[in-house]
Amino acid sequence: MPEGTVLAFDFGTERIGVAIGEGLLGQARALTTIESPANDARFAAIGKLIGEWQPARLVVGLPLALDGTEHEMTARSRRFAHQLEGRYRLPVELVDERLTSVEAERAIKPGRDKSAKARVDAEAARLILQDWFDHAHTA
Repeated sequence: MPEGTVLAFDFGTERIGVAIGEGLLGQARALTTIESPANDARFAAIGKLIGEWQPARLVVGLPLALDGTEHEMTARSRRFAHQLEGRYRLPVELVDERLTSVEAERAIKPGRDKSAKARVDAEAARLILQDWFDHAHTA
């Protein structure tokens, strides 16, 4: 398991869920949701989180169709991951995030509650990061 803090992102056009975990522990927790469609505000918030938590690496959820094919949000998530890597000079890894939002919604049950919907995005990021800890990196 890689050492150091890891930040994970569930990228969306309106919100970005964020989770954090420590590589040695292999446990992820939901951290926050960045609520802004504006790139400048998003990256300012991400920069603040990176400054505060000093992660060793970043993980970004890669949305794929159920059959594994790519779609518009896949390309947007890849672009977001490249922007993170370029801006913050940290290693960025992509993780298949199929069904994490569905699983997060089941756990949170947001209904019409806007704050609960924001928690869904952070929970989805937690699920992405936990999957990365559990399956993607054992060395």
